[in-house]
Amino acid sequence: MPHPQFPTARDRAAQRGFVALWLAVVLCKCVLATRLPLFVDEAFYWQEGQHPAWAYSDLPGLTAWLARLGVELGGHAPLGLRWPFLLIAACVPWQVVAVARREGAALGFAPSQAWVAGMLATLLPLLGTLGVLALPDVPLAFATMLCLDAGTRLLRGPSASAAALLALGLVVGGLTHYRFAAVIGLGFVALLLSAEGRRALHDPRVWAAVAAGALAWWPLLSWNVENADAGLRFQLVDRHPWAFHPEAAVFLAVQAAMATPLLLILLLRAGFALCGRSTPPGARYLAVSGLSVWLAFFALGFFADSERVSFHWPLPAYLALLPLVPFALSRGSLGWRRATWATAALGLIVGLGYYAAVSSPALRERAASSKWYPSNFAGWDALAREVSAQRARMPAGARLLADDFKIGAELGFALNDPRIPVLDHPLNHHHGRAPQLRLWGLQPAHRRELGEAPVLLIFGATDVEYKQQLRRYHDLCAMVGPLPPPTVLNVDRGRQRFLLFALPPTVAEGPCTAPAMAWIDAPDDGATVARRFAVTGWAFKDGVGLRRVEVLVDGRPVAEARYGIARPEVPGFWAKWREGGSTDPQQPNVGFRADVDLSARPPGAYRLGLRLHGEDGAIEDWPERIVVVP
Repeated sequence: MPHPQFPTARDRAAQRGFVALWLAVVLCKCVLATRLPLFVDEAFYWQEGQHPAWAYSDLPGLTAWLARLGVELGGHAPLGLRWPFLLIAACVPWQVVAVARREGAALGFAPSQAWVAGMLATLLPLLGTLGVLALPDVPLAFATMLCLDAGTRLLRGPSASAAALLALGLVVGGLTHYRFAAVIGLGFVALLLSAEGRRALHDPRVWAAVAAGALAWWPLLSWNVENADAGLRFQLVDRHPWAFHPEAAVFLAVQAAMATPLLLILLLRAGFALCGRSTPPGARYLAVSGLSVWLAFFALGFFADSERVSFHWPLPAYLALLPLVPFALSRGSLGWRRATWATAALGLIVGLGYYAAVSSPALRERAASSKWYPSNFAGWDALAREVSAQRARMPAGARLLADDFKIGAELGFALNDPRIPVLDHPLNHHHGRAPQLRLWGLQPAHRRELGEAPVLLIFGATDVEYKQQLRRYHDLCAMVGPLPPPTVLNVDRGRQRFLLFALPPTVAEGPCTAPAMAWIDAPDDGATVARRFAVTGWAFKDGVGLRRVEVLVDGRPVAEARYGIARPEVPGFWAKWREGGSTDPQQPNVGFRADVDLSARPPGAYRLGLRLHGEDGAIEDWPERIVVVP
């Protein structure tokens, strides 16, 4: 039998396999981080980093500090922002290997099994894609592994190194996210459930580490005390319905996709198999911690926020269970093991492939008609170019004004300007960013607060649900005055749509003039049409009305619509969504019909759109849909 100090050929092969896989995934993530447009939350964390503080309305300070460090050392570019997160994420599989090597020995694992755990950690889609985006989940995963490592060390007997590791993990986690409180609480319970854990808690060095970790929460608590608990209210009250909703059972299907089905089964199987009293203390601690976090988030999902993304919440559970997964993997059949590796690899390929697809403008445009359209990644470069061009044509001293925090942050990064004012918007409150914008003095209540200077207002039409758009236009009028004819920027056939308004130096008075609203009743998006077909629908423009409606095919006019057809149901519909309804003077005669002849065109898919001409001279292109000519 080989001496345990000397690795066997199998151990060396497993190590080489892990290193090769890890290097390949890290390289792929670096390439994607260079090409992938900035996600909205990343842009806001960059903006927070440009306003240094100990804590912010949505998070503690660490994510913003890492974003600031990234661009200061790596340059003002997506990879510059993301490199600290890529570096931290690259460390996490090695942390899994270290814990698996130590705790696996107590379970009788060969050293090669630790590298197996590391490879599965690298393939786990939630972990394998970590770091491509500059998000708090990255330092949160790192802090979780530090605490798990420290906890398993403490069960072998308290030491200064274990206490220091625990202190570091608690500090990093406390400076990262409110959600780390779940890791702390459930990890503490897992320690209390074992005699070794209770003995470790008698050591003063452990409590010194806990005290250091508690101090890390002080900036966040202080921010909440100074700001009427706005952050705590958003994280614990405002964003959650706290009412039972059974559709949260989809958690199981979502996690099967995020962890891949067979690997998820192995993770949970390892946890349940090793949470008994006969298991060595370190492995039992990992099993109990992982299962309790996973089950807690599963149960929480039936009462908590179901509107925002939460599929990444159970990652700390998987980090606890990954060092144990070779135990379950070794007990499966050869076919089961091969299928697990294959599905895990496929899951990671799909995860990284999604980011690759989002990086491609052509693929984003093809996804415009689907519910999977990545709107939070799309259109920002085109918007920045259009804003720069519009600004160059305006008088010197013209200021930018964004409609919501998404536009303010994304434009801020693109133009390297973290001080773009943002109007009050439901999205700012929905994402917990409104208090922070007010603290920065970047959320004026009215256009007059910007002084007497020309203003370019950037409105994200698709940031508002369509039935709420008319109300939002009138809210804009209340804040900035009647809206002049806009410059329309349709990205990906209008799936991402921006309106740019050049406002005069002084606020105009008068009734609200809003952008045009329209709807195509027929043909449907994606419909197959005859070579001669009718286009029907309605359109209106509050305040002044429309002069004419043209039908476009592939961006060019092909027919003049007959406009002014009575549509009595249209004002009734909008009266439900805005008090006072529509103020178009032509209501209810706002219907249109056009006969389109494509008999001279070859078979294929065509982009069908509208060009709306307002009585005020506005010319607005409406979002396009696809029609197919056989």
